[in-house]
Amino acid sequence: MDLETKALLLSVGTVQVAKPSAGGRASTAGPGAGGQSVFFQSGPHLARLSIAASSPLRLESREEGVAILMDGREIARGRLAEPLLHCPEQAYITVSERCIFDCKFCAVPKLQGGIKSGQTVLQMVEEAARTGHLRAISLTSGVEVSPQAEAERVAEIVADLKRFRVPIGVSISPFPGVNKILKDAGADEVKYNLECVDPDLFLQVCPGISYQEIMDALQEAVAIFGKNHVFTNIILGLGESDEILRISIDELTEMGIIPVLRAVFPHPLRAGETWMERPSAKRLLDLARYLKKALEENILDGSAALTGCYRCTGCDLTPGRDL
Repeated sequence: MDLETKALLLSVGTVQVAKPSAGGRASTAGPGAGGQSVFFQSGPHLARLSIAASSPLRLESREEGVAILMDGREIARGRLAEPLLHCPEQAYITVSERCIFDCKFCAVPKLQGGIKSGQTVLQMVEEAARTGHLRAISLTSGVEVSPQAEAERVAEIVADLKRFRVPIGVSISPFPGVNKILKDAGADEVKYNLECVDPDLFLQVCPGISYQEIMDALQEAVAIFGKNHVFTNIILGLGESDEILRISIDELTEMGIIPVLRAVFPHPLRAGETWMERPSAKRLLDLARYLKKALEENILDGSAALTGCYRCTGCDLTPGRDL
């Protein structure tokens, strides 16, 4: 699978499989929560695809590995990569599967899932460590009560997980003081998600959240965690223009922040609440190449990431890994 084929797969984002329960893994994180997915590995590239019976892509077994077909034609051949916890080689765990905020592209507030205790998280990581494949821990969380209460609870979990001696990344909703709490607990990397970089659209799709507060936390985080260890998700497909995306990529990378360009996942629980359209393969490629150039100009390196999305690469075209 070359870069263009991975872009095509991500532009679709879904795949049919013969037995979803056999090959798929359920997600509890972010906009795509509640669905099953598979990790398709081919050459140096990894693609995470949600399982959907209506997908134009189809996964089929081959004598050695698997193939992905589109319109009856094989477009890629590889193997299924086994996730450890949510993704390969990482214990990627959602602590709070519910959220007081109501971002219009995210399924978590609708699902209102469970809350994992520190003991539960510890047991999950212990099981992952016993496989011998644990290379990193990534914790993400919704907001059960408040961002500060969530951060304090996640920080306690981080401190307990330091015993595994692998890098720990944290992605939570920020607030003033969050960086010190996480750094003191022993976190190695952080990700605070802007999600939508168009200010007018942000007000519509992320009501009740302060864009400036996220930016402030990101900027402060670079001084605390260092370059190549601070990230932010930017969703593609909410109606934003490429021009504003490029401006935001430039601003963020100049500050030392590494953007994650993530194709929107139009979850059925959010149908009709906001405009969502999966970006084309060409758009994904063009923006990924622009991001790569911006990272290089600001002496940032995606391959230096210790945890999270830049280490996994399954959901995105990742500079420093894919290109």
